[in-house]
Amino acid sequence: MNPESSAAPSTILVVDDAPENLRLLGEVLQPHYLVRAATSGERALTVAASEPRPDIVLLDIMMPDMDGYAVLERLRADPVTRGIPVIFVTAMSAVGDEERGLNLGAVDYITKPIQPAIVLARVRAQLELKQARDRLKDQNTFLEAEIARRMAENMLIQDVSIRTLASLAEVRDPETGNHLLRTQGYVRTLAEALRTHPRFAPVLTPDFIETLVKSAPLHDIGKVGVPDHILLKPGKLTAEEFTVMKTHARLGRDAIEKAERIGERNIAFLATAKEIANWHHEKWDGSGYPDGLRGDAIPVSARLMALADVFDALISRRVYKGPMPPDQATAIILDGRGTHFDPDVVDAFVARRDAFVAIAQRHADSDAELQVKISALHGDAA
Repeated sequence: MNPESSAAPSTILVVDDAPENLRLLGEVLQPHYLVRAATSGERALTVAASEPRPDIVLLDIMMPDMDGYAVLERLRADPVTRGIPVIFVTAMSAVGDEERGLNLGAVDYITKPIQPAIVLARVRAQLELKQARDRLKDQNTFLEAEIARRMAENMLIQDVSIRTLASLAEVRDPETGNHLLRTQGYVRTLAEALRTHPRFAPVLTPDFIETLVKSAPLHDIGKVGVPDHILLKPGKLTAEEFTVMKTHARLGRDAIEKAERIGERNIAFLATAKEIANWHHEKWDGSGYPDGLRGDAIPVSARLMALADVFDALISRRVYKGPMPPDQATAIILDGRGTHFDPDVVDAFVARRDAFVAIAQRHADSDAELQVKISALHGDAA
């Protein structure tokens, strides 16, 4: 601290086994600083770790039992005292002694016999450096906290936006209920099961899994472009109607692609969402739509969503069908191994089937609420 400052004085710890040296340094420093004293290395360590914690330590080297070098090493080893600047005060003047101290972390040397003006100048200089470092540290801590807060806020806004967009499809097709939550859970379960698999490990990194899960609710966003008389039809679609229904994959891809262009830069979750929306109806044997992709040409994200989407459709109630028991749905998934689905994805599903059933139960649709929503929407459409 600058002696002219009106703020609370800085605290100086003076360590020397000779009382006369302590007295002399005290006379020089006390008009400007709060001075604490220690006559041994052990006592110095205790004082340095207690309140008021010293802002700087003036440390003698030649002391019995524990010399200044050992004290400095102990101060640097303790997180509580690691950041306290240490100035050696010593009669030792060899270059090797000074080099050793600086290598251990001392910030300066003052040689005996001391000169008051030099002591004050060097103490003041080191205190100003420490205060600057402390201010910078405080600013960095504040900036890190502010960045973390804003990132969390941005992530929340992003998540809410995704859920809002995804809910547009759900509003148009109320039969889906908690379909978005369930398929999101299924996709995470499959990704976690496959993340160490040699075929999937390069893609299914922790970051990509989070992106994948975040993107999953947008898989049916294209349904907002399907006419009501087809989307809400309470029965099986004709071939012509199904052709129109299949356009939801392209419509979803196009909508997300427009969002990407608005953003003017690549956004990972939108790129993944576009893959899922466009290709989650592709089949392993190439018989799916819209592009008839086959095998590994289908993005991993879409392969996982394909199974998640089909399983949930099978076990869920629809206006034209009842819910299928999980065992029957599992048999259909197994039957599609190597034709509809990637064989390894099916194997992961089988290994984690209990988790799928638990997710389905946790986010089950209420029959009463489902019927009310369907009736209301059909009534509006009429």
